[in-house]
Order: sequence, then C-alpha cells, then structure tokens
Amino acid sequence: MSPEADEIRVWLVERGYNNRDLIVLKYATPDGERMFRKEVASQALETVTAAKDVSPKNLGPIDEAGVQERYAAEATRMAEKHDPDDPV
Repeated sequence: MSPEADEIRVWLVERGYNNRDLIVLKYATPDGERMFRKEVASQALETVTAAKDVSPKNLGPIDEAGVQERYAAEATRMAEKHDPDDPV
C-alpha cells in the first residue's frame, strides 16, 4: 500500500480490550507525539498490520511524556522489524 500524499504512516504500538468487548488498536507516529486509535468488534476484526497510512485529521495528540517515549520506542521497533503490511 503506497501512502497518499497527505497521509502519515503510523505503527502499531498497543492493542487491548475495553469494557465493551471491543479490541482497541493504537498506532503512533515514530516520534510518539500523535496517535491513531481504532476500536473493532472481535467478530469484525480483519488482519492487523504493522502500520497504517492515515489522514492527519485522524491523529490525536499524546500529551504524556512517558507515553510519548514508550510509543516512539515501540513504533521504531516495529518499523525496524516489520514491513508496513506485515500481519502482526
């Protein structure tokens, strides 16, 4: 998948569940400053890939320094070990 000119590549940094039985996927920019969050019903979950290309308007800020550092480290690790379309 080639990114559109106005899209930003984000890398999977966290996955979990919420109290509504939805799977929560969090993708972050390599600098850890912005995040894309996606909630999916487990029955509707398709292949989760190492990265996504998303519109900047779909990214939210990460305000906590510790979370920024953790997400930056994980995004970097994912980028080094996986191609964007790799299933993870």
